[in-house]
Amino acid sequence: MSEAPLIVEKLSFQYRTRPELAIENISFELRPGEMLLIAGSSGCGKTTLARCINGLIPRSYGGKRKGQVLINNKDVAEFPLAEVAQIVGTLLQDPERQIVASNVYNEIAFGPENLGLPSEEIVERIEMAMQRLKIGYLRERETFSLSGGEKQKVALAGVLAMKPSILLLDEPLSSLDPASAYEALDIFRSLADEGKTVLLIEHRVETAIAARPDRLMYMEDGQVKYMGPIKRLPKVIDHKKVKLPADWIVERVKRQKNPHIPLSRPEVKERGETMVSFENVAFRYSDENPFVLQNVNLEISHGDLIAVLGQNGAGKSTLVKHAIGLLKPTQGKVLVGGQDTRNMSVAHIANIIGFVFQSPSHMLYAPTVREELEFGPINLDFTKEQVHKTVTESMTTLNLNSLEEYPPLGLSFGQQKRTTIAAVLAMRTKIMVMDEPTSGQDYANYTHFMDTMCYPEVHDDSILSVNYAATLFITHDLDLAITYANRVLLVGEGTIVADGAPEDVLKDFKLLERCRIRPTSLLNLNLSLLPKTGGFMPAEDLAAFT
Repeated sequence: MSEAPLIVEKLSFQYRTRPELAIENISFELRPGEMLLIAGSSGCGKTTLARCINGLIPRSYGGKRKGQVLINNKDVAEFPLAEVAQIVGTLLQDPERQIVASNVYNEIAFGPENLGLPSEEIVERIEMAMQRLKIGYLRERETFSLSGGEKQKVALAGVLAMKPSILLLDEPLSSLDPASAYEALDIFRSLADEGKTVLLIEHRVETAIAARPDRLMYMEDGQVKYMGPIKRLPKVIDHKKVKLPADWIVERVKRQKNPHIPLSRPEVKERGETMVSFENVAFRYSDENPFVLQNVNLEISHGDLIAVLGQNGAGKSTLVKHAIGLLKPTQGKVLVGGQDTRNMSVAHIANIIGFVFQSPSHMLYAPTVREELEFGPINLDFTKEQVHKTVTESMTTLNLNSLEEYPPLGLSFGQQKRTTIAAVLAMRTKIMVMDEPTSGQDYANYTHFMDTMCYPEVHDDSILSVNYAATLFITHDLDLAITYANRVLLVGEGTIVADGAPEDVLKDFKLLERCRIRPTSLLNLNLSLLPKTGGFMPAEDLAAFT
């Protein structure tokens, strides 16, 4: 049997800025050709474990490490970091932190060039990576103009071009459209079959198991709670914390002694006044570039809970950035509160529309989480009492109470994302717009804050006093749209190809395929039970109808 290229022995780590252990007494080993799926709640220690394996701990993150990480029988702390990078290829959760070059070709070439490889081999590696990921069409693109999903693919291409023997993938699916996510999983499986050792850290367990991982590691509070096969759902895994296939959840709920009572959603009311409207909008970044948006006509009205779906690069984020005034139409006009955005400052629009960027690094700057959340309300001239109230409510809603004095940039990616949502939530705008709100989030966290923001009136324990006139979220998580939206927009090739109730739009599988959206187990179950339920529901609620 081949010697294990990765051995983790009794590993613990405590960050210098945190009082508790981030990970505690973790031991396992992986052999060539093995794929390990690592799952667990946001902040449970998954990313810390990854940093210990790729050598960023103890070099880039201060703290106390016990135990050891052996790569080819040598402790990772004894390697020069450049040497570790040749063995362990890491894909970060946030591609913004990984991309360094100005265009795609140079980005993929960056690693091999730094190895001092011959130019012929560098070109060969670049072509191999682009071909494997089917991104040849991005070859000459500037990296700053890419969508989040396209950046994720380019970052992965840069990793593959290094030809590492161990692949460490931290939430690699978070920015990918569903079809791209499954294509990526096929690639990860094929790399393992070719002999590479693959660690796949992922919240989206239902999607990730399509890669046929050899084992599952489930973590809670820095400790390993389960390590073993995935043929059946281990009892230790709480289906309320980790997103699992709908049929697994239904089976688990039906076995509970106390029957689950479906949450009574408020009735969908008639749409109220129009708050934002797009009139024949078209947009391109320069006269030399093609149009990114074309012929967009859209109204966002009081009472809308809108999910925006579509493939990577379809124009979803560009569309939303027009609503908040960051971009102005090349043709047509966008009206916010009846005013043309060309005549409004971004600051003025920010009083009406709160926007959560896809990447937390675009928003976070303050020394503590509390100060991050206070910044917006203070600049909007909230009173001291109002600032305290809104910050307290926002921290509770986003599960940040224990982190208020921590530096935001020292938190896990998922915690950073929740901090950015809380910061916008604290500003109490009329409309909330979120770009990939579930990125880096475990199931428990995102269902809690989405429930509270979208349906505060049905939560007895909610302290949230805000009730948005409209909420819009861009997502690749189809189940998020199924559970929370009363309206779905499908964006394809720069225009809106469908707009309607989730039950109407999401039953058209040919249209979904065209937009690179793959039906999930929750969608299939909802559609089969629709005559009984009368509307889409989360898996737990569907158990009462099966």
